[in-house]
Amino acid sequence: MRLTCPHCGERDRREFYYMGDAKALKRPDPEASDVVWDDYLHNRDNPAGVTRDLWYHEGGCGAWIVVTRNTLTHEVLATELASDAKEASA
Repeated sequence: MRLTCPHCGERDRREFYYMGDAKALKRPDPEASDVVWDDYLHNRDNPAGVTRDLWYHEGGCGAWIVVTRNTLTHEVLATELASDAKEASA
């Protein structure tokens, strides 16, 4: 699989470190209940199909990117800087 870093261009997936669902960009309020924080920290979906995942460009520029991909076909549909994705979802 190849991922396109917004800074470095297309690279092999081995340059990146998978960090899980991009839901990590939507942290609960610091004052949220323990139940909300427990869910955020420990419960993850494992969907088949299109997902939005957080990846770290460990072997390159160090950017955090959000990758939209299909887990069934391994097709990468889009990539964007996590900072841009966070602003768009706010």
